[in-house]
Amino acid sequence: MTTKKITKVSGGEDTAPQKPTFVPTAEAKAQAGKFRMYGILLWILAIVAEIVAMVILFKKDPEVALSTGKRIVLIVFLLIDLVLLIAGSFFWKKANRFDPASKRNELKFLFQNQLGVGVAVIAFLPVVILAFIKKEYLVGAIAALFMIGGGAASADYKSPSVEEYSAQTSRVEELTGGNNVYWTKSGTKYHIYEDCPHINTNRTDEIFNGTVAQARALKNITELCKTCENRAMKEKGLTNGVETQPETAAPDEGTKSESEGQ
Repeated sequence: MTTKKITKVSGGEDTAPQKPTFVPTAEAKAQAGKFRMYGILLWILAIVAEIVAMVILFKKDPEVALSTGKRIVLIVFLLIDLVLLIAGSFFWKKANRFDPASKRNELKFLFQNQLGVGVAVIAFLPVVILAFIKKEYLVGAIAALFMIGGGAASADYKSPSVEEYSAQTSRVEELTGGNNVYWTKSGTKYHIYEDCPHINTNRTDEIFNGTVAQARALKNITELCKTCENRAMKEKGLTNGVETQPETAAPDEGTKSESEGQ
């Protein structure tokens, strides 16, 4: 150990390199914008259907039951409301896969990914309240059921994030030196190798090729094939001498028992 004076020079800290952050392409942003426009338009139409249902209820005398015909019309408009809500949420969630939010802003992340749940409440709760005020309990119960079902269908249970895309892309780049993966129409994992035994089978008609982000945006695939990962690690000598047992090969397409989620 030296006895000399050591002077630390500012600005030269030995810090770990920052992993690159995922940034959607201009094409992906444009696609996301288009899907968000579709989603918002469908949600607006859903609220219009809700307003029509509320007008029918508002004109009703609380002491006089609706006629069968009017009740059927009312329920039909609630059903239209539900279909439009779910369709709008489908496009909104699809847009988020092309242009995900960052978890660094938790409120924005929650709002962007679960906005459909809030719209479900807006599209049905006023009808539920008004129906019970007007003593149309069956209509109120149906509207409440549609609100719960629509909210559940509109929730995003696999919410995409910038951080997730960045980590998944970095992992593939670490293993292969590039951002290039393969997946199948009914598969649930993306693959590093096109000849992976899970997708290179007689049952596979077509293999798609693109980036990690494209696999998520187009098919909502969130997981790397373990067989491909183990193979890449061995080829790069990243296993530190520990033998890794590959998964038993299974087709990527077909029935659930055949695909095993690959």
